[in-house]
Amino acid sequence: MYPRQIAKEVQKLCEDKKGQDVLILDVRKLTDITAYFVIVSGNSTRHVHALGEHIRDGMKQKKVRPWHVEGQSEAKWIVLDYGDVIVHVFYTHTRKYYNLERLWGDAPRVS
Repeated sequence: MYPRQIAKEVQKLCEDKKGQDVLILDVRKLTDITAYFVIVSGNSTRHVHALGEHIRDGMKQKKVRPWHVEGQSEAKWIVLDYGDVIVHVFYTHTRKYYNLERLWGDAPRVS
C-alpha cells in the first residue's frame, strides 16, 4: 500500500471505532521522518486502547504491520509507526495538551 492509502485506511478504522476529530496531516515537505500523521482522539483510556488495537488489527488484515508501537499499556498517547505513516491515538486531554495540530500547523490537511 502507498502511504496515502495507509493513512486513509487508518482514518476509516478510526471512524469505525468512533474515534473523535480524525485528522490526516501531510508532512512530506516539513520532515524526512514520515509522510503523513494521522491524529485521532478517544474519550477515555479504554477507548484509546480500543482504537489502537482496532487500527493494528485492521491494518494487519491488510498485511501492513507497524514498525513500532509505543504507549499501548498506558493508553494516554499511543504511537503506531508504519514508516511513512505515523498514527497518534490520544486521550482527549492529552491531545489538547500536546496540540500537534499547532506544532505541525504548516502541514496541509488531507480530506
